[in-house]
Amino acid sequence: MADPGNPFDDEPENPFDEEGPSNNPFEENIVNPFVENSSSVIEAKNVDVKTSDTPKLKLKTSASIVRTLIPLEESTAQHHELFLQEIEAVDEYWGPTFRGVYESGQHELFLERLEERIKKHDKDIEKMCSHHYQGFIDSVRDLLRVRSEATQLKKEVESIDCEVRASSAKVISGAEKLVKARTTETNIAATIEALSLCLPVLQMFSKLSKQMRDKKYHPALKTLEQLEQSHLPRIANYRFSKQMREQIPLLRESIKDASMTDLKDFLENIRKYSPKMGEIAMRHTAEQLEMDIGGGRQIQPQNPQPNPFTGEIEYEALSESTYDTEEDLSAPDLVDFSPVYRCLHIYTVLGERETYERYYRKQRAQQSTLTLTPPNNMHEEIDGYRTYFHGIVGFFVCEDHILNTGGGLVSKGYLEEVWGGATAKIVATLRTHSAYCTDAGLMLKIKNLIMLFASTLKTYGYNVERLYELLQELRDHYNEVLMQRWVGQFRDIFEADNYHPIQVTSINEYQDITNSFPYDNSALESSSFPKQFPFSAMVPRVYTEVQEFIISCLQFSEDLQLTQNELDETVRRSTNLLLTRTLSGCLSSLIRRPALSLLQLIQIVINTVHLEDTNIYLENFISELTGTGQDATHVARLQARSMFKDIRAEGEEYIFKKLVSKMNEFLELASYEWMLSEPQGHASPWLMDLIAFLKSVFESFTNLPTRLAQMSCMSSCQHLARSIMTMLLDENVKAISTGILQQIDLDLVQCEMFASSEPVPGMEEGVLVMCFLDLRQLLDLFVAWDWTTYFADFGKTDSSRYQRVQPATALVLLDKLKEADKKSMFGGINLNKKDRDKVKLREVVYKQLRSLVQQTTS
Repeated sequence: MADPGNPFDDEPENPFDEEGPSNNPFEENIVNPFVENSSSVIEAKNVDVKTSDTPKLKLKTSASIVRTLIPLEESTAQHHELFLQEIEAVDEYWGPTFRGVYESGQHELFLERLEERIKKHDKDIEKMCSHHYQGFIDSVRDLLRVRSEATQLKKEVESIDCEVRASSAKVISGAEKLVKARTTETNIAATIEALSLCLPVLQMFSKLSKQMRDKKYHPALKTLEQLEQSHLPRIANYRFSKQMREQIPLLRESIKDASMTDLKDFLENIRKYSPKMGEIAMRHTAEQLEMDIGGGRQIQPQNPQPNPFTGEIEYEALSESTYDTEEDLSAPDLVDFSPVYRCLHIYTVLGERETYERYYRKQRAQQSTLTLTPPNNMHEEIDGYRTYFHGIVGFFVCEDHILNTGGGLVSKGYLEEVWGGATAKIVATLRTHSAYCTDAGLMLKIKNLIMLFASTLKTYGYNVERLYELLQELRDHYNEVLMQRWVGQFRDIFEADNYHPIQVTSINEYQDITNSFPYDNSALESSSFPKQFPFSAMVPRVYTEVQEFIISCLQFSEDLQLTQNELDETVRRSTNLLLTRTLSGCLSSLIRRPALSLLQLIQIVINTVHLEDTNIYLENFISELTGTGQDATHVARLQARSMFKDIRAEGEEYIFKKLVSKMNEFLELASYEWMLSEPQGHASPWLMDLIAFLKSVFESFTNLPTRLAQMSCMSSCQHLARSIMTMLLDENVKAISTGILQQIDLDLVQCEMFASSEPVPGMEEGVLVMCFLDLRQLLDLFVAWDWTTYFADFGKTDSSRYQRVQPATALVLLDKLKEADKKSMFGGINLNKKDRDKVKLREVVYKQLRSLVQQTTS
């Protein structure tokens, strides 16, 4: 069929195409004023800028430039034509075009031109459609005729296809059955051959799986090795063999993880089980050494618990079994160590023994840190220390068992290193917690427990020297605790004592005192009841307390592996500390009490005399306890004698102060009437009271050392003489009469009589009277008015009657007598001849005394 031809092939040229000549009247070569005249405009502008003196003009818009260069009507038409061309050429952005239209101010004219252009284009479109319409109708008719012929051809092709398909279906079916039969036959032969190779491998793999399920990890490793090296290479071409090869590392890892899980379970449970191991080990050590555990708890039988490692009840390995059940077991027998050995062997086979050793040691090091952490408030009771020691002993007993049976898993050097670090922590912990302990009984229990702890570990080969050194430190702290306790004991004794000599009324009371305190006095023993000891009740009680302290010190030191001499020296040093620090401090505080009376203070000094004599008895007591001979040479001698001498010296000083203080109370009562005309005829009452007090005090000095009694008496007389002299020479007393001098002379006579009466036995005759000699010579000089003898004997040292009277002292007293004469009623008026001569004589004496004073001072 001939193609009638496409009516669109002869399509006329589109007047809007860019190629070819254009009929658009707007496409003329219009001169663009913005292009052609730009240079001229710029030149004109430049000329204006150079030649004109006015400011620069702004650039003109395109519309203003067109208006200046082209006539108005022609310029507007061209301008609108340009805008229409821009609208026809640009499809999207017309903003500048519309802006130009509105800036020209002639948009209505532009709209008219735009309407004309639209009508023109409509005419062009209508003309073009009319030209091509007939060709389009012919083409449609040709297409309708061809469609009917194409439909007939399609039906014929479909009929032929159905016939071919029906004839070939049976052939295809037979061919497919034949191919399947031959494929099945080939597959059966290949399967038989493959199964003969694969069955042994599968059987071996099944055996491996069963061993894994039964946790027989070591046989499983052997099976896995045979499977990998012997069987899998035969079936290397099969895909499942590749999967098996890929699973072999996973199986090895699974075996390693499973054995590690058992090890972790072991480590977790051994942490809980170690205290019981330590308890059994320490109990066995105590039985072997016949040691007293000290403060032990009674173990009660409990129901059996399953073993944490096997899950079975093992009645012979109960963690809290009765003593009878455990006595035949050693500590390692209580634990199943097979997980450790099994895991070690598996890691050795896998070539990772070092990894296993590092892991095991790291875990045990962490457990060691936990074990060495003391329980809370461990220092409060002995159970805390017991739990602490049980855990440590259990840990190191377990490690010692691993050392002996673990095939090198734990080396001797490693274990010594761990024990060295642990020892430092144990010593630091015990030192810290024992420092809080203030109970001597608890300290003894701690000491016994440390001894048992050290002995137990020593039986397993551990070095425990640092523990024994720690016990030496604890002994010092124990002694400090004891001394703190004895401070309270001594204070209670001092508080309870009445500081009066002990008086007994029967032989039983007498024997009680002599049995508790070594005092032997034949005169007292032969006297009749009631008998009176020279010391008060504090003396035997203090002596007994010192003996108890020595026994307590010995209890701590007796098991510290010390020789008899070392033990003896240790106890002696502790006793010296008690005497020189504790007892000395308590006695010193007692002496300083302001509430003590003078008699009580005297009794305390007497007590120190008798306590001083106990030094030799205490040394013998220590020698008997420690087993050393009494004749042995001791480095640390008891210092009780020197300590009591120091205390007695302090007490004597306070006795002097108390005695002087009491005398000052009497002296404060002395109120002389310094202008007294005539003496009273008897001694002053205050002086008689003071002498009576001194007599009673010196009578209580009977049991004091002779030297102390004599010194006290001498000091009292000297203080009394100085006090009376001070009153005479007091600057506040401006005038004194002759009558008061005579009264003081009477008082001095009583003092001399007291001094001559020997108030303290053993004083040399006349020594006490010498205390008042200065005052006696001064009063004799003024009362007798014996100035001739004074001036004649002045400067003579041997035969001078008034040798102790100083000119300055006499001058002061003479001034006060002159001042008294001035204050008399008549003041020197109407004096008789005798009085005038007396005044003249006094003036002469006064001048001579002044002359002597000047001579002595120059």
